[in-house]
Amino acid sequence: MSLAAQLLDRAKETGAMVACAESCTGGMLAAALTDLPGSSALLDRGFVTYTNAAKIAMLGVSPETLKQHGAVSEQVAEEMARGALQHSDAQIAVSITGIAGPGGSEHKPEGRVCFGLATATGVQTEIVEFGAQGRDAVRRAARDHAMALLLQGYTTLAN
Repeated sequence: MSLAAQLLDRAKETGAMVACAESCTGGMLAAALTDLPGSSALLDRGFVTYTNAAKIAMLGVSPETLKQHGAVSEQVAEEMARGALQHSDAQIAVSITGIAGPGGSEHKPEGRVCFGLATATGVQTEIVEFGAQGRDAVRRAARDHAMALLLQGYTTLAN
């Protein structure tokens, strides 16, 4: 069973919906979550916030956080996830911000993706280094990792 199908089952079991805040994946997660019939039980809404201005306007990310840490940071991923939860009717929100490539720098290499997972009990963040495997592969890996995080979020809601 696909990750999206597992998430849809969890949503139907719990009644808890998801919001996505995506940057480097450009809506790939929301698209994957809506590929299945009945996905309106799973996805409340998705925010594609590719620019810093969009992150600020749509999710309430602090300009100071962006200036101090950059868009590819756990701090911004946290604020994105928190903002998606606050600006939706969802009970779980996930955020994705990273460098899909090509490019990057010594301090923020290609393939670095930061994630946030927010529920009413708080926000957890993490960085995953997918490596310089190419833009498409990094974006797909980030999408799939976000779905795995959402499954964890449903487990947290159940406890």
